[in-house]
Amino acid sequence: MRKIREVLRLKFDAGLSVRKIAISLRISSGSAGNYLHRFNACGLTWPTQLSDAELERCLFPPAPTVPSDQRPMPDWAWTHAELRRPGVTLALLWQEYRLAHPLGFQYSWYCEHYRLWAAKVDVVMRQEHRAGEKLFVDYAGQTAPIIDRRTGEIRQAQIFVAVLGASSYTFAEATWSQQLPDWLGSHVRCFIFFGGTAQILVPDNLRSGVTKAHRYEPDINPSYRDLAEHYGVAVLPARSRKPRDKAKVEVGVQVVERWILAVLRNRQFFSLGELNTAISLLLDRLNHKPFKKLPGSRRSAFEAFDQPALQGLPEHAYVYAEWKKVRVHIDYHVEVDGHYYSVPYQLVKHQLDVRLTAQIVECFHANQRVASHRRSPHKGRHTTQTEQMPKSHREHAEWTPQRLIHWAEQAGPNTAGVIAYILERRIHPQHGFRACLGILRLGKQHGEERLEAACQRALALGACSYKSLESILRQGLERLPLAQQNLPLLPEEHINLRGPGYYH
Repeated sequence: MRKIREVLRLKFDAGLSVRKIAISLRISSGSAGNYLHRFNACGLTWPTQLSDAELERCLFPPAPTVPSDQRPMPDWAWTHAELRRPGVTLALLWQEYRLAHPLGFQYSWYCEHYRLWAAKVDVVMRQEHRAGEKLFVDYAGQTAPIIDRRTGEIRQAQIFVAVLGASSYTFAEATWSQQLPDWLGSHVRCFIFFGGTAQILVPDNLRSGVTKAHRYEPDINPSYRDLAEHYGVAVLPARSRKPRDKAKVEVGVQVVERWILAVLRNRQFFSLGELNTAISLLLDRLNHKPFKKLPGSRRSAFEAFDQPALQGLPEHAYVYAEWKKVRVHIDYHVEVDGHYYSVPYQLVKHQLDVRLTAQIVECFHANQRVASHRRSPHKGRHTTQTEQMPKSHREHAEWTPQRLIHWAEQAGPNTAGVIAYILERRIHPQHGFRACLGILRLGKQHGEERLEAACQRALALGACSYKSLESILRQGLERLPLAQQNLPLLPEEHINLRGPGYYH
């Protein structure tokens, strides 16, 4: 369903044709057109509020059963032979097939199974680039050395290159790596440099852009897809080991290496900013350099063709975000960088998609946001929203240290002292609630008088824990005299005790 929603987004939000959508998503034009036809036939509007399951039921209702004699298998050998005749297409042959068998297979099925039967022919396609249509992006094979002034260590900077298809107008910059933050950051700065975005991004199959390369259905990195949605562009990765798919940027990389990196080969740089300043000056000279066989330059061609056709930039630049998959724990929290964030308790044991920015953590289930929290740097701690808890847990969350201490005072001052001791030893008093409740329940089991005596002994021995008190009561040790006489019932001052009054 994610691909179907992407077809709808590219059609209604990005305004791409069916053919461009099919190429971008690596599906057939018939499939893309079929999804759009079904969506329109259902009378739905975009954006839709339907869930994935509801949308699937609307678009793909159960098909009626058709007898095999009314839906025969096409003669693929005859089809293959007919396709060699001038002007004959698969669409024409399918129409003739449907005239003979009205209940026969649909066009997408017909094309798919023919291609499975027929031998594939590798065809070299000559590309014609339309103004503002494609932006080709890649990294140069060469790197640029940067020297650390303090240690003398030499670190190699990566060179990001972007080229517009129609004008060959070029952008280049140095980054420390090809990792996701640098990859996406270079795109943002590239769009600002051009003053707009092309309709389609054509990257190579590096990990930051394509999670899993595939000839027909490559998996786009979720963060890269997030950037594409923010700027309203489609991502059309080049096929693996098919440099002709991105010949424009291959030439652009070669030009940058010859006219920029080669010129800077004897210069020393001590910071990334210093290197990018030098690249910027040479890049401006490159874009104004006259063509050899055509009139004008990359800059003049950009102003004449690509610049008027570029899409405008959004009001706010893209904010870098990472995506990861998490599993909801039995305490309805998910772990992200060592911190625990709550989600609706109904999603326990489900797998969620988490979107991470510098400030926000968002959790998604079936493409629907189910939780949003401010990101916390504290590892091992919890961020919990009350409305996401079960009713019984919400009541537990309403307990406070004052409430527990007041409850303990009914048994005696030593019991209240033990409860206060446990609560103040926790970074968050709530983490000691469970142990305090267990101690108070011991009073119901053994009697409050015995619990008070056991707490007096525990305070004297410095053994204020549920297990210690349970052991004292089980063995009847609270009846034995203490080795030290005249002990106060409750210490009034202690470096580790703030006392019950702290919580009032």
